[in-house]
Amino acid sequence: MRSSGSPRAARRRAAVRTAAAAVSLATAAMLAGCASADTSTQPSSSSKAAFKPVKQKDGSEITVWADSTRLPAVQAYQKAHPDAKLKIVTYDGGADGSTYLQSKIQLFDRTGSGWPDVVFGSPTDVTWASKATKPDAQPFAAPLDDKLVQQSTLDGFAKGSLTPCQFNGHTYCLRNDIAQVVLWYNKPLMDKWGYQVPTTWEAYEALGKKVAKEHPGYLVGSVGDTNSHESYFWSGQCPAFDLVKPDTLRTDLQDPDCTRTAKLLDSLIDAKAVTTKGFFSQGFAKDSGNKVLMAYGPSWYGQYLFKSAFKTPAKQIAAAPPLTWQGESGVATGNVGGGVWMVSSHSANLKAATDVVTWLTTSDANQASAPTYPAYTKAAQAWLANPANSEYFANDVSGAFQKAADAVWTGWSNTRFSDSTAWSSIVLPALTAGKSLTDTLPAWQQEIGNEAKAQGYKVVTK
Repeated sequence: MRSSGSPRAARRRAAVRTAAAAVSLATAAMLAGCASADTSTQPSSSSKAAFKPVKQKDGSEITVWADSTRLPAVQAYQKAHPDAKLKIVTYDGGADGSTYLQSKIQLFDRTGSGWPDVVFGSPTDVTWASKATKPDAQPFAAPLDDKLVQQSTLDGFAKGSLTPCQFNGHTYCLRNDIAQVVLWYNKPLMDKWGYQVPTTWEAYEALGKKVAKEHPGYLVGSVGDTNSHESYFWSGQCPAFDLVKPDTLRTDLQDPDCTRTAKLLDSLIDAKAVTTKGFFSQGFAKDSGNKVLMAYGPSWYGQYLFKSAFKTPAKQIAAAPPLTWQGESGVATGNVGGGVWMVSSHSANLKAATDVVTWLTTSDANQASAPTYPAYTKAAQAWLANPANSEYFANDVSGAFQKAADAVWTGWSNTRFSDSTAWSSIVLPALTAGKSLTDTLPAWQQEIGNEAKAQGYKVVTK
């Protein structure tokens, strides 16, 4: 969204009865992870100043800001820790691209008070929260790796999942969930038609063309949603959002990893095997939801696209690991969502605040029933063992999910602006007008560069 997950990470407990509801579910799911871009800057030696906490008051009340989706989890923490003094505030500022939280923190920095002790947000929020909002202020987010969270706990998160939290050599957040991209497919139809589940992009392309010829109207994917690029181009290791330095963004859509992805998708679009209509667009679920044979997308697609939006019956949808390119041994995939928890550097009770975010992200008691896939590896195992997260599927999704969780490519960086804006404003209209992805790459790159420069980045293309 990932986002998102975020997904952001959670959102879809109600069934989608209309196209508008389906769009809502998608946004929520990504929120779950919200997240949009999922990688961060390389460590810099320039801001390694020691963290200096404010005077601590053990046992004092802490304020926790959470969105409505995460509210039950915070309430569960309070129930499990009756002696904890929490003031729980529900806010709607965690969506990727929203500046609500940043604006509030800037206000608190000016007035010198009001900061929440714990806050849920998107990876995009960490880009500004990890540095001071003005010269005489300190960064809002506390460096959790600086004597707050044990290194063994940090090491327990899925490979690369904390990358969006890492700036200037420190870790400023804990990842709530991830939305690793896998290959979804309708198992009964694949078996009936004698098709093998593809393991490479080349096989995926060949099967898509075969499906279009033998079963016109059936689809193997969509590029029409606001996060479709995160499934395909992020998985393809396209350097669209590559922070080579904290203030320097490389965006090179003529890189071979970008052009081969665009070319493959163009061939499937031309064959009418991949649609330019969004899975979550108005009317799609009703008109074409039962014609989706395969979909390359996040881990929340199973529950929130196929089950809730498309109303696909149980025991039909299965998941396979991320695709690879022929001749390449490495596995890489994208991410569409995943939210984060931050602790305020201004907190007078860092011990309590840290305990909250650690429990929320790592506890089996909380994460086993979470809406989307936990970033913490042991909690993810508990999540997968929960029948509510597995009984709908036609196969055991554990292997595909776990392999993808450790394969999210960290070359797609977490930036101060959403990675979805340029795709939505430039690429989607071009596809609707009949232009190819390949021909649209230069305009997409130009818009990404414009957005980056507006946010103060230096932009390079090589």
